[in-house]
Amino acid sequence: MKRALVGTTLGLLMMWANLAGAAEVTMTASPAVPAAQGSISFQHDRNHNTKFTVHAKHLARPDALTPAKSAYVVWTQPRGKDAQNQGVLSVNENLEGSLSGTTPQQTFDVIVTAEDSANVDHPSGTEVLRGTVQHH
Repeated sequence: MKRALVGTTLGLLMMWANLAGAAEVTMTASPAVPAAQGSISFQHDRNHNTKFTVHAKHLARPDALTPAKSAYVVWTQPRGKDAQNQGVLSVNENLEGSLSGTTPQQTFDVIVTAEDSANVDHPSGTEVLRGTVQHH
């Protein structure tokens, strides 16, 4: 009984420690898509990388935009540096999407844009959401 209690307590403490290191920031929607909502959950690991997940909802399918686009692309952009394409934020039938990634940066902007192609090397489409991850 005592051993089970100690094991359970240690498990709960480890879970709490993992959650304590996680954070979330709200993204700002562009006036072009005022209904869009987004957030970035992130955690800095012991190697000083940042694991992040962009969560978005109330997004129109990109092909329903005017003008129509083919994809929402998620970018990370450290201060004073070029944006890096992190991948496509796919939108489901509930108009929600998410994308996870890892970056060596600890402070950076996350930008979601509507693009003509998923393989673009710099943001050129309409900005949909923006948020900033900062190491504390």
